[in-house]
Amino acid sequence: MERPPSSRTNPETELRPRLDALKAQSLYRRRRLQDSPQQPQARVDGRPMLSFCGNDYLGLANHPEVIAALRDGAERWGVGSGAAHLVNGHSRAHQALEEALAAFTGRPRALLFSTGYMANLGVISALAGRTDTVFEDRLNHASLLDGALLSRARLRRYPHADAQALKRLIDSDPARLIVTDGVFSMDGDLAPLPELATIARDSGAWLMVDDAHGLGVLGHEGRGSLDHFGLGPEDVPILMGTLGKAFGTFGAFVAGSEELIETLIQSARSYIYTTATPPALAEATLASLAITRREHWRRERLTEWIERFRTGATRIGLNLMDSPTPIQPILAGSAEQALAWSAALEAAGLLVTAIRPPTVPEGTARLRITLSAAHTADDIDRLLAALARLPT
Repeated sequence: MERPPSSRTNPETELRPRLDALKAQSLYRRRRLQDSPQQPQARVDGRPMLSFCGNDYLGLANHPEVIAALRDGAERWGVGSGAAHLVNGHSRAHQALEEALAAFTGRPRALLFSTGYMANLGVISALAGRTDTVFEDRLNHASLLDGALLSRARLRRYPHADAQALKRLIDSDPARLIVTDGVFSMDGDLAPLPELATIARDSGAWLMVDDAHGLGVLGHEGRGSLDHFGLGPEDVPILMGTLGKAFGTFGAFVAGSEELIETLIQSARSYIYTTATPPALAEATLASLAITRREHWRRERLTEWIERFRTGATRIGLNLMDSPTPIQPILAGSAEQALAWSAALEAAGLLVTAIRPPTVPEGTARLRITLSAAHTADDIDRLLAALARLPT
């Protein structure tokens, strides 16, 4: 018997209107093809470009010592780890890196994760559940918000960097976990960590800080935003850091107490059910961590470039945000304006990404300029000259 034709449409036919709508709203994203290592002097889509949109803050992603460590690690360990950490993928190289990161952050233990996104999902979903409340800064990274949603805890978001608003919320709704970025990835400003630590301690909640953009950049030897504020493990029990930004490699880690790390090993699904990163990558990160700690000039030069850029940008009347970090956003407002500015800079040979909703709130589209110790004074001046010519 012949079946009647289905009244249902092909699901793929629903996708084209959604893509077209993104294009109409100037929210469509496309990938650029990188033909060079991560460095300011890049080759992108077949063109030489001066890049100001990477997170290689210390200029270590293409450092000869890090490359050599990766090569030597591959010769010793091979290319892949072969399995999850809890099967047979946890090598002595991984163990050495965890111990080095624990010592670097001043904590008993550290645990490697494959990405920062997976680390945040794993920690929050392992520590909070249906009967708990998780409080997060409204501008937290998407992975922190998704971690709370995955945990099925009640998620409450407080106004950006407003510790007093958080306190009022917690007074009426006890917290299990308070979660914040240390340095906010799209604004470049710092969370009020001392105030948050006091609130967490007084309320009996855990405080978790994602310091992806602070480690390597802030504090003594690059120990991050916690060190910048003089905070220790008793103030911030849960520290997450990534390795693909200032450290120039790949991956992430969580540092904390013996009990915290053992709990994550037993319960963090994004740790248990994924393949370990290559051991050679751990060897490369050990090299980059050593460079980060000993070469203070990299942070000093970065500070110099931040000051040079902000002074010059203020002189030409740009709308800067309050950021003391290498992340220097310039507000455009509309997605259309941000795209137009980015295109104008690209035509001048400078690569600066337009950041648009939903990455940032509606009406706050921007250019996200990021600086590196690998930039030169001439690079900064060339950027400022091009920004001065942007259409308004």
